[in-house]
Amino acid sequence: MGISSPGIGSGLDIQGIVAKLVALEKQPLQQLQVKASGLNAKLSAFGQLKSQIANLQDQAAKLASGSNWETMAVTSSNAGAVVGTATSAAAPTSFSMEVGQLARAQSAGSGVFGTGTAPGTGTLKIQLGTWAKGGFTSEDDGTAEFTPGSGSEVSIDITAADDTLAKVAAKINAAGAGVNATVLRDASGERLLVRSSATGEASGFRIQALDDDGNNSDAAGLSRLAFDPQNASNGLSLTLAARDTLATINGVQVKSSNTTFADAIDGVTLTVGQVTTAPVEVNVKRDTAGARNNITAFVDSYNALNNALAEMTKYNPADKSAGTLQGDSTAVGLQSALRQLVGGMGAPGGEFGRLSDLGVQFQADGTLKVDATKLDAAMAKPDALKAFFSADEAGTAADGMAVRIKAFATGMLGVDGMFATKTQSLQGAVKRNASDQERVVERASRREEQLLAQYSRLDANLGKLSALSTYVNQQITMWNKKSDN
Repeated sequence: MGISSPGIGSGLDIQGIVAKLVALEKQPLQQLQVKASGLNAKLSAFGQLKSQIANLQDQAAKLASGSNWETMAVTSSNAGAVVGTATSAAAPTSFSMEVGQLARAQSAGSGVFGTGTAPGTGTLKIQLGTWAKGGFTSEDDGTAEFTPGSGSEVSIDITAADDTLAKVAAKINAAGAGVNATVLRDASGERLLVRSSATGEASGFRIQALDDDGNNSDAAGLSRLAFDPQNASNGLSLTLAARDTLATINGVQVKSSNTTFADAIDGVTLTVGQVTTAPVEVNVKRDTAGARNNITAFVDSYNALNNALAEMTKYNPADKSAGTLQGDSTAVGLQSALRQLVGGMGAPGGEFGRLSDLGVQFQADGTLKVDATKLDAAMAKPDALKAFFSADEAGTAADGMAVRIKAFATGMLGVDGMFATKTQSLQGAVKRNASDQERVVERASRREEQLLAQYSRLDANLGKLSALSTYVNQQITMWNKKSDN
């Protein structure tokens, strides 16, 4: 059984003595903790560098991609009326475009029904197609004619006597017939509004009614929801006729079922937004703005990485402070390799030899700076820029600069690359450090137990000696008194 309060017998500060001796035993722990902090700081630093290398890889990949140098841009003198996009299949060109009318969907509405009224029972047959004549086109020269489209006719059964106008609209919407139905309410009652789901002449609709009252074209029962002017069935009244977008390109008429012309010009998609009162000039040319942005984004990414490396590897002799990776051969080697890559030559034989030829120059602190005027002049030669950055000769010295930088970054980020190797090494050191700390703590704990046991025995022995001394002194005192008597 251990002594709960060592020192009672002897008066010695056993706890204080043991604590100081154990503290001496734990001195290596402080050094190990400082080392662990440094290792974790290095792990964090390399994690930050890895992220920035990945970003540099992404930016280099954009410059290394040949397709990014072949993108085309579309500009318009009236972006409210005409805008466009272009793929690399488009050829540089310019043309004039005028918009005469915009595509729209067919719309029709019923007469007024009392609120909550059931319009009748039977079957509504809805089909999409094209209307002609009878007010549906500019050639209003006779009875309307409907030409069914390729889609199938959709039948909608209205069989419940209490199917209100709202329920009919819901059934139409659920049928997927290519039209949308809405109930409009005002002070006079309810109306059924039907509209094509898509715009364009071919998205017109016909609604035929098979009315359970036996008459499919009168003004009673389900016939009131029919729309078939070709067969004199006009329960719904036309509010808007379906039509295509009509435009001219260099005076040649073109049309579209919506507001987009996807194949009028190879590689170019045009979208119109309003009818024009004057020709709109449209130009298709190389997208130098996108390529220029890619170059400046690469410079920004490199500078961020360069600054991080400079901060991590610096040493300040004035206050003798050092960066997290000061003296780390891996970080110093990475810094040197990047500067050699970026400061090196592009693809041989090209019009541009180095980044400085494009207006991207090294500064004293190792960062890159863009000379906007010189870069703008270089952008006028997109094919030469493409060769400088993206020439790909299967890993040879003839590769473009961006291709080489991308390959370098890919290797460093790979499963066997520098970052993986360095991270594994540091993690191993952290693990060993943690084990060393545990051993120091365990050794100090065992030492504390030993010291407490030793001093407890000493305390007990001293206590016994003290008791014996007291007893002897008492006996001597008694003997002395007897002698005096």
